[in-house]
Amino acid sequence: MNAMMLSDYDVFLFHEGSLQQAYQFMGSHVRKDSRGTYTEFCVWAPNARSVSLAGSFNDWKSAGYELQKWNREGLWAVRVDGDLTGETYKYEITTLSGERKLKSDPYGFASEKRPQTASIVYELEGFQWSDEEWLEKRSGSSIYDKPMFIYEVHAGTWKKKDGKFLSYKELARELIPYVKEHGFTHIELLPVTEHPFDRSWGYQSTGYYSPTSRYGEPHELMGFIDECHRNDIGVILDWVPGHFCKDAHGLYQFDGSFAYEYGEERDRENYTWGTANFDLGKGEVRSFLISNARFWMEMYHIDGFRIDAVANIIYWANQGQQSPNEGAIGFLKKLNQAVFEYDSSILMIAEDSTDWPQVTSPVHYGGLGFNYKWNMGWMNDVLDYMETPPEKRKDGHSLMTFSLLYAFSENYVLPFSHDEVVHGKKSLLDKMPGDYWQKFAQYRLLLGFMCAHPGKKLLFMGSELAPFSEWKDLEELDWHLMNYDFHHKFNSYFKDLVHLYKGAEALYELDHQSGGFEWIDVNNSEQQIFSFIRRGKKENDHLVVICNFSPIVYHGYKVGVPHADSYREIWNSDAGKYGGSDQVNPAPLSVHHETYHGKAGSVVMTIPPYGAVYLKPDYGRGE
Repeated sequence: MNAMMLSDYDVFLFHEGSLQQAYQFMGSHVRKDSRGTYTEFCVWAPNARSVSLAGSFNDWKSAGYELQKWNREGLWAVRVDGDLTGETYKYEITTLSGERKLKSDPYGFASEKRPQTASIVYELEGFQWSDEEWLEKRSGSSIYDKPMFIYEVHAGTWKKKDGKFLSYKELARELIPYVKEHGFTHIELLPVTEHPFDRSWGYQSTGYYSPTSRYGEPHELMGFIDECHRNDIGVILDWVPGHFCKDAHGLYQFDGSFAYEYGEERDRENYTWGTANFDLGKGEVRSFLISNARFWMEMYHIDGFRIDAVANIIYWANQGQQSPNEGAIGFLKKLNQAVFEYDSSILMIAEDSTDWPQVTSPVHYGGLGFNYKWNMGWMNDVLDYMETPPEKRKDGHSLMTFSLLYAFSENYVLPFSHDEVVHGKKSLLDKMPGDYWQKFAQYRLLLGFMCAHPGKKLLFMGSELAPFSEWKDLEELDWHLMNYDFHHKFNSYFKDLVHLYKGAEALYELDHQSGGFEWIDVNNSEQQIFSFIRRGKKENDHLVVICNFSPIVYHGYKVGVPHADSYREIWNSDAGKYGGSDQVNPAPLSVHHETYHGKAGSVVMTIPPYGAVYLKPDYGRGE
């Protein structure tokens, strides 16, 4: 057995923090040359006394399988004769203090199924992709002026079969048609990197290069993504580059020292989550994570990343006063630059709860370099307002209007994510005050308002069923609810709403430009009615939106509108077929050509209780 030959330039980039394809030589790889077939292993363990290879191929006895230390910075490598595909292995590391550790491969492409923790030699090449048309379409268009409605999914609890997880293959057969039927444009997968504990939902990972074996093999995940693309569905990976779990076989104290994490306890220990923070200023850690993003794009054709806990990254987590972490901020900028240099059509979405400026501005303009950011402020304000009893909502009127003061300062996604329906927060439906009917009416209103508000959209799985119970992270969704009339009608409502949203350019083409939104009446706190205009790119392409957050029906209500001959009601959340009281406007609404609400004309209409109404202009038909 001889150590592999490494490119001096790649080694330099790896330690410097700029290597974008470290997975090409780190980890395990089966190679062939004129001398035959062999398997190479390479690992970074800067403070190890020695590193050996133990696995199923040597009866877990590492003697004779020692890795050679390649350089003083701590790269270790070995070449083993033969094709070891399918064999399990770990690195046996002897620390400077003489302690022996068995560690899974940080760059391992596959892992044993929990509770086993070894890595598996796995060749990713050989999968036959058939998504060329999707990739070409993605690269040739911009998402900014397209509809985007993301379905956030935890693969382990979307649906189960005989109490067990669906496999990647089964998810492809069942989840993709469901997502397509409901009109979602993207699936966002809660982290599918390998993780030891089911209830961490994937956020505490040990295998950043290894899709979890809970649902099948890596090629089967590729098959799922390929099938998504064949059905015009993008796939976003929830990704956690800020911190990692501390299980003994993982990255924590990998070689007896703090190789991947900060050396100082106050910086390293993430007490909130029981994890360790990556040292994002260290070159080898940067190469590990930036290469990991490139890996998912190149090898799995991932369409984007939702970056978890950006606030924890950009600020030092465990200091009494928040101060910027310049090393981590530099990492985020370098990450985003690397991603967009590889593919400018990738989604880089920051889950950021701070007011850090220019999160979605390019790095060369002084920004962090993301192209989207979750609008956590909008989500918190809107849910606070909705949870307020209707008779008190007039005092919180600004909760619904404040977001428009900053809606165009970043490129936003409006999220109703898993975080809002767990840990006693209640489901979205159950957050609504009032009786059974009122809860459903207000939930329909909430989503009608969401679809009309500037920004792309995200909804956590199951919310389209209107469950009363919050997410149960060990059980499947409440599919039995479709046997109940109001839940069935709500599901129909949601599907129709998403399809309408996707077909109405005015609701998305100018999401990130102030010209795409205009208030009609922003001050009607007494009646709790908000009216505004959404505009598309084409001249006169607009919708008038009226949302009533009170339980009162208003007949003969006058609303200012732009010039047109008449308006048609194309959406009413109170329609009887959706479970509403059917206070609709079936006939065209004639425009009275007099200035009202500062607009050129007005219409007189019925405003439904807890209702969202969309009006579309007609031209050339006369009054």
